[in-house]
Order: sequence, then structure tokens, then C-alpha cells
Amino acid sequence: MTSRVARRWRPRSLLQLVLIAFVVVMLPLGVLMFQAAQAVTELTRLADISARQAVEETRRARTLGALALEMERSARQYAVLEQDSLLEIYVERLEEYRQLLALQRRLLPEDPVVAALEEQLESLGELPELTAEALESRLDAFPAFAERTEALRQATNQRIDARIDVIRERARMVQSQLWWQTGALVSASLVLMLLFSWLIIRPVRHLERRILRIGSGTRDESPRPVQGPAELIELDERLDWLASRLDELEAEKQRFLRHMSHELKTPLASVREGAALLADGVAGELATQQLEILELIDGSGRELQRLIEQLLDYNLLQHNRRVEIERLDVATLLREVLAKHRLALANKGMRVDAFDGPVEWSLDSTATGHILDNLVSNAIAYGADGGVLEIRASRRRDSLELEVANSGDPIPEVDRPRLFEAFYQGSVRRQGPLKGSGIGLSVAADSARLQGGELSLVEDSRLAVCFRLTLPQGTPPRASKNPMPDEMAGQDERN
Repeated sequence: MTSRVARRWRPRSLLQLVLIAFVVVMLPLGVLMFQAAQAVTELTRLADISARQAVEETRRARTLGALALEMERSARQYAVLEQDSLLEIYVERLEEYRQLLALQRRLLPEDPVVAALEEQLESLGELPELTAEALESRLDAFPAFAERTEALRQATNQRIDARIDVIRERARMVQSQLWWQTGALVSASLVLMLLFSWLIIRPVRHLERRILRIGSGTRDESPRPVQGPAELIELDERLDWLASRLDELEAEKQRFLRHMSHELKTPLASVREGAALLADGVAGELATQQLEILELIDGSGRELQRLIEQLLDYNLLQHNRRVEIERLDVATLLREVLAKHRLALANKGMRVDAFDGPVEWSLDSTATGHILDNLVSNAIAYGADGGVLEIRASRRRDSLELEVANSGDPIPEVDRPRLFEAFYQGSVRRQGPLKGSGIGLSVAADSARLQGGELSLVEDSRLAVCFRLTLPQGTPPRASKNPMPDEMAGQDERN
């Protein structure tokens, strides 16, 4: 349980933590958007002002050129016609030119062309006071005046181009600055995102590890409390309750299995012992039909005892997952297993074709014996009367493959995905008076996984059903008490 001091600076709920994370992560992006908007607004303002000034200054330069042309035309016409109206037009155009040139000087204050035009305007301003003959002699000044006006227009265009270059350079600087700011602020957002993701995922991963430990049967004496939002802390407390409850249920299950095995085996032993005494004639000679009934009772007792032992083996595998790897001959182990089923195979009329050569391998004799025993028993229960049971062995580079195949009806497709699940019974019923427990193949598959191997159903070209046991070379990794979710997922994929 977290202390009050630790809870003060932590969000009180997962929703509050998510909202804080959202606001804090979006804050750098908001600052970036604000700065980008400010920069774009400034560039837009500069571009607008520059465009307006460029249009005005270009129009003024063109007007100066037109006024210079009209001044020259009116002066030459006055020299020929000597009409006062032409002289008035000249004076008006001269005054307009002078006013526009004064405005243009603000744009080009240091330009020598402007100074030369102002000096020439003073000279041209004297023309109205001259006689027609004197005015005509000074008309040759207008071509130079027109050239300087054109030079002024070109200087104005250059000035506008320079201003546009300045704005363009400013835009590049703003763009570079925005890129740097974008990288910095987006990186800050990513760091904050990772930080808050860690704050959210850390308690979730802690809970996940606790769930896996509970599922695998591992118990922490003093589990570390979750540091996080209130919902996850409450979930951690519920997991504590669940772990204690599972311990209680596990103890009850163990107690039930111990009592059940004792309660079942005691009367079963009495039944089998009584049947054996009757069969030996202790109570007198029995008729043939009576002997057949005793044989049926004894066979059913053996089958019931085998089911009880399977159930106990399954429980033992769930709680004692230790393997003792030793090197031994698999053929010898197989002969011991087949000897247990000799009478059942004879009654079934099944022909056994098994490898007999020495095949030495490193394995756990008890677990492998469980596997072979369950596979042979499964073949007897579901195989065809008078059929064939083949047991093959083949070495691979780093594994040993044992195949147990039998004739009969193939396993339906609907049953194959759940074939190795505990207590699952397929659509095909076993032959005989007793129904199976549904844990034989589950025990066999668990025994294979204990040794780092695999038990799977494979296709066979000749026989209907074929199970393949694959055992690796060397010591398998230490197995846990219960399979982890990834192991269970792997089992589902194999099935």
C-alpha cells in the first residue's frame, strides 16, 4: 500500500493521469503552432508592405518616364508653334516630375542619378523664360534627361529586387528557425509522451507480472505494492485477494484428490481382491459364464484403477514439474510399457510392430513412460479391432522422434485443436464399457513439454492416427509449475 506522502504527487485516477499527459504533451506542440503562426503573420505583413511599395514605386518610375516624354514633346512643339498653351503644359509636367522625383528620392536617397536629375530639372525649369530661339537651342538636353529617367527606373527596380531578396532571406531564416523549434519541441513532446507512457505502463506491467506469477504458481512473500493511479492500486489489492483465494482453492483441491484417491482405491482393491478369490475357487468351483463375469469385473477394475492413476498423474504434473534426465535405451522402456498392455492388446487382436534396436537418448524415464503408456492405451481404446499398432523411432541431428500410429477411424477435424486439453473428450467415443477421463493426452503433452519436447498429431500415409513425440538433445530448461501464457499460446498453435 502506497504511503500518503507518495500519493500526494501522484494522480488519483487513471483518467486524471491520461488528461494530464495529454495536456502536457500537447503544450510544446501548442507553443510550436503559436510561434509558427507569429512567424507566418510577420512574413505576410512584410510581403504585403513590400508588394504595395513595389507597385507604387514602379508606377511612379513609369510615370516619370511618361512625364519626361511629354515635357520633351511639349517643348519641341512650342519651339515650332510658339503657342502659350504648349508652354503651360510643359510647366505642369515639369512640376509633376519635380514632385514625383522628390518622392523617389526617399527610396534612393544616395543614388547619383536622382541628384543629376534634380540639377537638370533646375536647368529645364528655365526654358519657359527663354525665347523660342533660345529654347530650341537647348532642346538637345532632353535625350540625356530621358536616359537618366530610364536609369532611375532601373535603379528603382533594383531597389525593389533587393528588398525582395531581403524578405526572401528573412523567410529562409524563419523557416530554419521553425525547423529547429519543430525538432526541439517535437522531441520534447516525444520525451513527455514516453515519460507518461512509462508512468502508465509501469504499474500495468507490474500487475501483468503479478498475474503471470499467480498463474504459474509462484508466490511472492512480500509483493512490492503498485505505485500508480488509484484504480491500479485497487486492482493490485484485488490480485492479493485473488492469490490468497487461489491458494485456498488449491489446498482444497489437493485435499480432495488425496481423499478421493484413498476413498476410491480402498473399495476398488477390495472388489479386485474378492474377484481374484472367486476366480481362484476359494468359494467353490465356478461355471464358465461366472468366470467370464469375474474377468469382466476384474478388467473393469483395472480400467478404473488406470483412470484414477491418470488423474493422480495429471495432478502430480501440475504441482511437481521436475525432470531427471538420464541416458537410457528407449527400446527397453518401450518393451516395459508394451508388457503392461499385453493382455489388452491380445484381447483387441492388434498386431504390434515396434522398433527393437537399441536407441539411447537422454530423457526422463518416468515422463517418457507416461507418454508412451498413454499413447499405447489411447491406440487400444480407439483403434480398430484386429488392427495394427506401429511404434517407430528416428534420429535427427539434434532430436529424437518417436511415432505411435494405429489403424482405425481418423480423429475428426473438429477435435484436433483441443486434442491435448485436459478433460476434453472428443466426438469419437472409446471402445469398451468405461468412458475415458479426457486427461491421458493432456498428461502426455505436459510430460513432453517438461523435457523441452513436443507431442503432436501428424499425418501418416498408411495409418489413420499418428502421434509424434519429439525430444531434444540435452537437458531441457527448468519448467515452471504451470505454463505461462506464451507457452499456452504455443500449444494452441501446435494443436
